[in-house]
Amino acid sequence: MNYPANLRYTKDHEWVLLDGNVATIGVTDFAQHELGDIVYVDISSKGKSFSAQDVFGTVEAVKTVSDLYLPIAGTITEVNPALDANPELVNSDPYGEGWMIKMTVEHPDDVEKLMSAEDYTSLVG
Repeated sequence: MNYPANLRYTKDHEWVLLDGNVATIGVTDFAQHELGDIVYVDISSKGKSFSAQDVFGTVEAVKTVSDLYLPIAGTITEVNPALDANPELVNSDPYGEGWMIKMTVEHPDDVEKLMSAEDYTSLVG
């Protein structure tokens, strides 16, 4: 499986890419593989502020529905519009076209507290 070194990771299988105080967030290759074929992504939280670990949406696969947890505090500024028509992008390109949200981060330093690719690889085996 693929875990890019330039991203940070959570135990809930989300990834974060920080650019200044804007974070792009999605689910990891491990998560999409475990979920199976993703058929629907429900994120209706644009413009809302959240604390770390708050649920910001759900992802529905053929066999299950899973909550999406925000890894860091901030305000969601964008939801990936491509996922409405093509939720399978999360399966085919989880770190690219399958990103889920962009947000303004309250405390950018919090991203550094998340797991490195090496730590995440150890977590998922």
